[in-house]
Amino acid sequence: MKIIKEPFMQLQPEHFISVTFETEVKDADSVRELIEKCAKNVLERENIPFDAEIDARVVDAEEIRRLNAEFRDKDMVTDVLSFPMFDYYNGAPREDLEPDPESGRVMLGDMVLCYTRACEQAEEYGHSAARECGFLTTHSVLHLLGYDHERGEDDTARMRRREKEYLEAIGLTRDDG
Repeated sequence: MKIIKEPFMQLQPEHFISVTFETEVKDADSVRELIEKCAKNVLERENIPFDAEIDARVVDAEEIRRLNAEFRDKDMVTDVLSFPMFDYYNGAPREDLEPDPESGRVMLGDMVLCYTRACEQAEEYGHSAARECGFLTTHSVLHLLGYDHERGEDDTARMRRREKEYLEAIGLTRDDG
């Protein structure tokens, strides 16, 4: 039997998204799949060329309020928090990225999502909880990659364009009701 090999075959990076639930969530498996899908979508569309890892935690309002107070000096419930491991600026690393010696993956950081707040916002905005969780995941991963809507109008516009484009690419639009 003759095996034919391609002269050069580029392997696609494998991105690993770990999702843990620290609060009860209806249909947790679907929420986990959605978070994984949205996070991987951002990493692929941002052309992250290495195996990347993100830890995502789904928490209740009390826990995200505690984290927001501790790390941002804002004693209030928020929807999502992002904790980057490396210094990125608009998708480009500004420091050497060190892969984990055991897994070979680069840990980009942590995302903490408040599911109850996401559901409240979905109702306020008139779209599904899936669309809101997808938006918040996309938003958070962009923050891990150094995008920031709080740096000024140009940065806000850049981040919003990506959020819209990336969500539309997987069928999560504002009018999904």
